[in-house]
Amino acid sequence: MTDEQLVGAYRTGTEPALRELIERYQGELFHFLLRFVNSRAAADDLFQETFLQVHVSADTFDTSKRFKPWLFTIGANKARDYLRRNKRHKAVPLNASVDGEGGTSFVDLMEADLPMPDDTAEDAEVGELVRGVVAELPDHLREVLLLAYFQRLAYKEIAEMLGIPLGTVKSRLHAAVGTFAELWKTRYPALEAG
Repeated sequence: MTDEQLVGAYRTGTEPALRELIERYQGELFHFLLRFVNSRAAADDLFQETFLQVHVSADTFDTSKRFKPWLFTIGANKARDYLRRNKRHKAVPLNASVDGEGGTSFVDLMEADLPMPDDTAEDAEVGELVRGVVAELPDHLREVLLLAYFQRLAYKEIAEMLGIPLGTVKSRLHAAVGTFAELWKTRYPALEAG
């Protein structure tokens, strides 16, 4: 069944349909929320709050539209509310430890694929530098970059999620790439030539 069919089934009283949706998005949504708020405990709470909202609002979902953007919109809104409540303004570096004990880093959670055995140490170092520069981007640019490149959402889906026009998504992504390039050139001019 598609996500949209599962929501329809859940509306008619098929309880396992919601469990199936939770299982489908458990990893992807949790990691998105974790990147957003940089707190494992908060991401876990926000994941639960997101699906509670799905439960409460299931009857309002338009099953002719895609479920994933709707779900991630709810999750992003819950994360923004959390950040506002906690007055978090300072960006946390991507190489910071998720649990605060030097274990898994924020960057580790962002990795979509496992590195190939032939990846060189130099590639790993450059990747770390890239993630550090991404962490320095302003929140509104980093958010669009995360959704476009890490969640691989279409511009239209990002626009729906963030409640902004499609043109704004494109301009923010363009600005994010430009800002990244400028920060990169400033911090690593020797790598720019090579």
